[in-house]
Amino acid sequence: MDDHRRALINGLLNLAIFLETHPDVPVSSNLTLHHFPNHDNDDDLRAEIDQIAARVGSQIDFEDSPYAHYATSVSFGPVEYRAVAILAAAQARHDAEDSYRGCIDPN
Repeated sequence: MDDHRRALINGLLNLAIFLETHPDVPVSSNLTLHHFPNHDNDDDLRAEIDQIAARVGSQIDFEDSPYAHYATSVSFGPVEYRAVAILAAAQARHDAEDSYRGCIDPN
């Protein structure tokens, strides 16, 4: 098992123990752990999400957001593991919408 995976698992276990032993600390009603594949093209991004979906026994959710991300997930009660591919068209739309950020001062 690689180091970052082991560190994540240990962190989650430690968080669970911490929350169990500190009932006075407020918590959210849900938690999502995201995985974003790191590939240079849409075919490889979709292929990785498809492989994850097969491994966890879930479906592809292509209408995940206004940007139509290619995603799959599995839930454990209020805890979710979600793998999301941000395809080129979605990234281009986001970049275009974000291109004016900071250019307009509403005051």
